Amino acid sequence: MTKNTQLTAAQVTQHIDINVLNFETTANLETFHGVLGQDRAVNAIQFGVAMQRPGYNIFVMGDTGTGRSSYVRDYLKSEAKRQPTPDIWCYMNNFKNPREPRALALLPNEASEFRKLINELIDQLLATFPAALEHPAYQQKKSAIDYVFNRRYDKAIESVEREAHKRGVAVYRDSNAISFTPMREGKALDETEFAQLSEEERETFHNDIAELEQMLSDQLSELPQWKRESSNELRSLNQETIRDAITPLLAHIRKDFASHEPVMEYLNEMEEYLPSLVLEELVEERIMDLREEYAKRSSLEESLLPNIATHHNPDSGAPVIYEPHPSYANLFGRIEYASEQGALVTNYQRVCPGALHKANGGYLMLDADKVLGEPLVWEALKRALQSHELKMDSPYSEMGILNTTSLLPAVIPLEFKLVLIGSRNIYYLLQEYDEDFKRLFRAVVDFDNDITLTEDHLVAYSQLLKSRVEEQGYSDLDRAAVVRMVRYSARLAEQQDVLSARVGEQFDLLAEANFIRLMAKDELIQPIHIDRALAAKQERTGRVYDKLFEQMLDGTVLLETSGEAIGKINGLTVMSLGDTSFGSPARITCTVYPGSKGVVDIEREVSLGQAIHSKGVMILSGFLGNRYAQKFPLAISAHIAMEQSYGYIDGDSASLGELVCLISALIQTPIDQSFAITGSVNQYGEVQAIGGVNEKIEGFFRLCSARGLTGKQGVIIPYSNRRNLILNDEVVAAVEAGKFSIHCVKHVDQAIEILMHREAGEVNKDGGFPQGTVNGEIIGRLEAIAKMSDKKSDND
Repeated sequence: MTKNTQLTAAQVTQHIDINVLNFETTANLETFHGVLGQDRAVNAIQFGVAMQRPGYNIFVMGDTGTGRSSYVRDYLKSEAKRQPTPDIWCYMNNFKNPREPRALALLPNEASEFRKLINELIDQLLATFPAALEHPAYQQKKSAIDYVFNRRYDKAIESVEREAHKRGVAVYRDSNAISFTPMREGKALDETEFAQLSEEERETFHNDIAELEQMLSDQLSELPQWKRESSNELRSLNQETIRDAITPLLAHIRKDFASHEPVMEYLNEMEEYLPSLVLEELVEERIMDLREEYAKRSSLEESLLPNIATHHNPDSGAPVIYEPHPSYANLFGRIEYASEQGALVTNYQRVCPGALHKANGGYLMLDADKVLGEPLVWEALKRALQSHELKMDSPYSEMGILNTTSLLPAVIPLEFKLVLIGSRNIYYLLQEYDEDFKRLFRAVVDFDNDITLTEDHLVAYSQLLKSRVEEQGYSDLDRAAVVRMVRYSARLAEQQDVLSARVGEQFDLLAEANFIRLMAKDELIQPIHIDRALAAKQERTGRVYDKLFEQMLDGTVLLETSGEAIGKINGLTVMSLGDTSFGSPARITCTVYPGSKGVVDIEREVSLGQAIHSKGVMILSGFLGNRYAQKFPLAISAHIAMEQSYGYIDGDSASLGELVCLISALIQTPIDQSFAITGSVNQYGEVQAIGGVNEKIEGFFRLCSARGLTGKQGVIIPYSNRRNLILNDEVVAAVEAGKFSIHCVKHVDQAIEILMHREAGEVNKDGGFPQGTVNGEIIGRLEAIAKMSDKKSDND
């Protein structure tokens, strides 16, 4: 039964027909364009981009390092160039309600022209005012208004003066007040002279002055009204003068944008607002003397210049935007504030655009995990997709976190295609739990993890390496180095006839190999440089593995690589730490005695065994009962443990070894300790594939090699894992020299015969097994235990 289970050296690694690579170095190759071996994904992205109906946003899924992001970005850019350039959106001052800035759409060539014209208007306003108010015609009209006011004032005072003169009282006027003084013979009296008057005369003067003051008050009662009328007339004059001066300045802008109705509407509002702005910023004397020219310009710019939220060159096509940090503010924009005298203030010029502004009319690429990790972003993003509107608001204000009065910019029509990039887990979770997601992301682009190793793909992979070399300025690879890179890629994919689509890791190795080539001052990248790069990485990341290996050698970790033992077997495990994985042998032990507990997983009992490992152990009971205990009850107690294991254990790859170990303990037959075994087994004894087979084999080989290869050592793996074997050169050489063996088994019986050096035995017509075989002995032992249990029950 063990015939043809041992593999040859040619079967444990990958072999490529080197004649397919008809070049000496990659310098002879053309560069590769596109994405390697992802036809399904290419067709899907083409469909997603071409489908313009609502709801056909794109979700790109696959493993990191498969080139999904770079390919999708390049494809979108190539498609976007052929699409129309979208309008440019500007935020403008809302003169009627500055808290709600307007939004204005302009063609790409119009936006810069419009801003230029507004800048010229500001220059002209600074040059025109206050000079326009110094014109003789204006001054004459202003003097006439002042004269009317002054004449009214003078007439009121003159009437009081005449009455005072009749009563012998002098009237004195200064800039701030009007006063009355007694007179005698045309001369005003001082305090001494006034005191020498009789009491009756003094009383008469006091009464006259009181009456004159009352008369003055009556005459000037309308003074505030005169001031208001004068101020209104002066304001009207100023506004009329300013408006007359402004109208010609706006004529050029009106002419250029005569057919643009929103711009014309905005200019009309501006024309109404400008007189008051000019008066406030450029004319008032208190400002003219205190403010520098740049301050006046800055004030005008903050009120008039457009705040251009998006920038597109004419004929640049649709935008393709990737936002690496999709926070709420980075996506939807934010409103900035400035501190003025302890208060936070803002205006439309402080509206900062987000990625949605920039991607409007094009494509927005986001990482799904980052979007879902940002608070409030996912729901707001879905609302924007569903409403086709970009509304800038502050979610923190609604939550009461920010209480400062903010702006409410106008809503901008939104039309873009969202491209989310994420893992398959995220995609399926959103499909399951988010109803909106199903309606919004109908186009899915699935990047495969593996690429079938055909001749075409082999040539294309060589060209891909050439592209990377050219892009990064590396030295070229010779043909043997390309073959070595292909083998590394297949090793990542864990299949001889497959390349890994995780090109990122392969490009990292290429960079490290080129660095080693530079240190060696060689002309081309050769296999030796790649091998040294891999060895260097293993050395950098292998501290934990080396410590564990030292414990195996010094006997701290009990493992045997020779001799025989009952109820003990060498299992193979794989450990992953960071970006490195390594195989580590582990001893599995089993004890069996009469009882009714069945097969007990010690790891599970102490909560170290995870679900899949426990499932594998429980399958053993099903196998024993189905195959051996059809005519009597299965009455055993067996305990299985992974010795010297102090962490969590998962996976069912040890179940084949655990079954053989259980059989050994049951029938007290020793197991050859020169072998290690890995594989999953089902309830019918069939051996199933496992993962990490290369690392597992190399881990046991390293231990055997350190202790000395005897030619008897080897590993047993599932038959279905043959195509996954891409072992390192050292193991291949040992297999070729007959110093190490690798056996592939399809059934547990094959493993039994290799490990126990006995015939397993095949079932006969009666459903039994021949005497003297392992299976026959198992039935005999189980039947004897069952009878012991029956006798014990009878005695009880």
